[in-house]
Parts: sequence; structure tokens; C-alpha cells
Amino acid sequence: MILEHLGLVKYLAGRLTVNAPPTMNQEDLEGYGVIGLLDAIEKYDSRLGTEFKNYAYTRIRGSMLDEIRKQNWVPRSKWQKFHEMNTVKENLMQKGKPAGEGELAAKLGVDKTRVRQLAAEYSTAFPVSLDENAGAEGEGVLADVISDPCSPDPLDMVADKDEKKTLAEAIKELPERDRLILALYYQEELTLKEIGAVLEVTESRVCQLHSKALQKMREKLYVKVCQPGIRKGASC
Repeated sequence: MILEHLGLVKYLAGRLTVNAPPTMNQEDLEGYGVIGLLDAIEKYDSRLGTEFKNYAYTRIRGSMLDEIRKQNWVPRSKWQKFHEMNTVKENLMQKGKPAGEGELAAKLGVDKTRVRQLAAEYSTAFPVSLDENAGAEGEGVLADVISDPCSPDPLDMVADKDEKKTLAEAIKELPERDRLILALYYQEELTLKEIGAVLEVTESRVCQLHSKALQKMREKLYVKVCQPGIRKGASC
């Protein structure tokens, strides 16, 4: 069973590497993932009706994220500020507007000094550029893939069959292009480069579209799963 699911470990390690501190590489994450896999094998109970792969996914990913959080000294509040600044920058660029210090400061409601301070703090914590490729295959840039620390991850919310149904409903409500991108990426397992060829756009643009599609899905899942009164016992 271990060998059968090592591919899942490698897949998740590759996906989470961009969230890891500079001192942690993909091989490190794979090691923590194997620990999570062993834990899943030991604790899995088929009587609960959950498929092992789904259960293992949660355990493996959780094990990796636990270690990332332990070794990443950047406070959660700081990540929120980084994310906010990057979101504003992306919105300005998509509208064809300048995204310099002045524009960012105005949108964020701070002065230029604070914008420079945030940029410097990010560079100190993670000595790479926000414009550096995020993956081995050039899958966008880091500014495109910094995740929102406040948003529940849809994949964390679909561990059992009932929640998978909720996810399917949320996906159906997405625009056609968003549904296509998610289907090509998660079901057909195409790379961002391959999806870009299908849509006739650049890899970085696909990365942006993919991130936005996930965000839309998070928002829909939040309404369906996380808001009080929507589902008894739900918590986020």
C-alpha cells in the first residue's frame, strides 16, 4: 500500500514546495509525506465509508503543512499582508494600470515607505523574487501562487463523499472557462503549459486564471459548507 501511494506523496510535495521555507526542499516534504502516509495506513477505518486515497490525501498533506508551519517563522498576519499587496498588484496589472509603489500605497491605504518595508520583509524571509518561476516547469511566478491564509482550501473540505457532492455543485456554478481549467488540470492532469496551449494563452496567465478559479470555488464552498446554518456541525 505504501508503494501504491508514493505517487500521491510526490505529487503533494511538488504542489506544496512553493509554500515551504527556503530551508526545506521537495525531498524533505516527501519524507514528511511518507510519515503522513504511514499514519493514514495505521488509522484508516474502511467502516467510515471514506475511500483510502481521500483519507490518505488529507493525512499526507496535513503532515507536510505541519512541518512547513513549524519551520516557517513568518507570522500568519504577515502572510496576510503579503497576499493583500500581491492581490492589489495583480488587479492593477490586469487593468493595464501601473503597479508601482505609489499605486500600491494608494490602494492599500498606506504610504510608500510601508510598501517598501513589506517588499523588504518578504525578501528577507524568502530571498527570492516575487517574479521568479514558482515551479520546475515555469508554472507562473511566486506572486501568482501565494495562497490566501484565511481561505479554507477546497481540497481540505472534500474528504468524504457527501462533501464531494458539494464540491461538484460548486464547480457547476463556475463560469465555463474556469470549469475547463480545473478539469484539464485536476482530471486530465495537464501542465499549465499544456493548458496554455489549449486556451492559447501564456503559462503565467493560466496560473492566474487557475488561482482565480480556485478562489471562486473557495467562496462558493464557504457559503455551502462554512457559513453557520448551512450545514450542521460545519466549522472553518
